[in-house]
Amino acid sequence: MFLSILDKIFRAMRIHMENWQIQKAKNRFSELLCKAQEAGPQTITRYGKAKAVLVSMKDYRKLMRKQDSLTEFFQKSPLKGVELDLNRKNERGREVEL
Repeated sequence: MFLSILDKIFRAMRIHMENWQIQKAKNRFSELLCKAQEAGPQTITRYGKAKAVLVSMKDYRKLMRKQDSLTEFFQKSPLKGVELDLNRKNERGREVEL
């Protein structure tokens, strides 16, 4: 499940993850590491199913940084202090024949 969440995040960031079979990843680990640093996250598969993702330290730190709470998000909004008219009209709506 965590891998599918990461995949969605990386897709939203427009980062393409290359798939590596586990044996290929073991044999060419240095290349895999360079690829993660230069091209973005790399998926390691076993029997055709994603089992792990190798990400650069930079990408990892970006993913793990503290996110603002919803309250903090709204407090930092450029719309803070804007008055909104939240009163509803008392109209009953149009009549519909059923």
